Amino acid sequence: MGLPALELMKLEGESKNEEETMAHNISVDRIVEACGDGAQDGGITIRTALEPLAGPGAPVKPAIYAGGAYQLDRRWWGDDGERRPVDAVVIDNVPSQANRLEAALEGLRTELGIPEIVLELSGQEPLPAHIPRRLSSFRFPHRQADAYLRDAMLDGAAFPKSEVGRAIFDATADRPVALLEWFPQALLFGFWQSHAGKRTQAKLARSWTSEIVGFEPASVEGKQLGLKGDPMNLSVEEIYVDPNDDMDWELPKDGKKPDNDRKRKRLADIGHGQVPVGDTLAAVSCREIRQQATVSFAGLRRVWVDAGETNALARALLVSLGLVAHVAAFGRFFSLRSGCDLRPVDPSWTWLGNSKDEPVEPPTLEDAISLFRACAERAEAGGLPVGGRWASEPLVLTPKKSLAEAIRSTYPLDE
Repeated sequence: MGLPALELMKLEGESKNEEETMAHNISVDRIVEACGDGAQDGGITIRTALEPLAGPGAPVKPAIYAGGAYQLDRRWWGDDGERRPVDAVVIDNVPSQANRLEAALEGLRTELGIPEIVLELSGQEPLPAHIPRRLSSFRFPHRQADAYLRDAMLDGAAFPKSEVGRAIFDATADRPVALLEWFPQALLFGFWQSHAGKRTQAKLARSWTSEIVGFEPASVEGKQLGLKGDPMNLSVEEIYVDPNDDMDWELPKDGKKPDNDRKRKRLADIGHGQVPVGDTLAAVSCREIRQQATVSFAGLRRVWVDAGETNALARALLVSLGLVAHVAAFGRFFSLRSGCDLRPVDPSWTWLGNSKDEPVEPPTLEDAISLFRACAERAEAGGLPVGGRWASEPLVLTPKKSLAEAIRSTYPLDE
């Protein structure tokens, strides 16, 4: 017996809605298709309103750059029909956001199975407590183009001259296999072999871009005033300090400088006495704070492994890696620095198609990880050195002699 017409229409409507919902989700097939050589889709953009921990309009601390300045700008702000140029302050800029995304990937390295290279520094002891004993490839300032990697040793030989090292340093956007194997994040966030001498000088523009901007700041000229107190109110004007150790200091004897290489300082310079604070930039209250992140499929088409689907599989893997990093780093309350704790409010994800844009459902971290694993499996099946072919343990390097000496010279602690 057939269903009543009303129930049949209801079921058909539910089926149609389910199909529409699925069409708005990010799937492996959809990413691979969009990353093909002849694909027309543009990418994915993620727009998120952010609120300070203390609530809308509460002051937050933007990044402070050389010279004691905020990064200020003028940006278009508002709805499409009512946009206008307004003052803006960049709370976290593009390079800083990339570093945070890489740090998120480092935290998930084991779960994702992604490769890591480690510069082992524990053999350089004694080192100050704040110096990391291991420096991860997810923390190298210039990724695979970094000086720490160039100045590393593998099994007693210079790393750049090893088989793995040569492959990594010779890699380019159209010869990226070694980077897929060891530094996939570099193909997403970009690199430049600017110190390679007469070698490749290869560079690749980032395809994942993210920044956090505060619109219409109430003021960017405020100063944080204060006084570092001293319960004893010490007031000695002149002391002499060991240039390598502020804890080793002495008073002048009979008003004369000690007969050694100590430097003259004030007691306040080493933290004693009353010290007024007035030159520090104050936190900023903004009308609105937004994060915008984009992954450019067009940019990823610079990554060229081989003709056909292999290219699409490699690029899709990089897209999914970025999605995991973004959700892990910014999908919940996060802290950028002291005085800058933010929470995401109503994130909006949009698939930028060739003919129209479509909203997509923001994935959970579990969903993003599952998508990444599926992309890695497809790429591995397509012959790329990823997924199960990634090294399960970090490749451990050590600093070469001159780098080790530079470290000890910087921190000349007693043996």
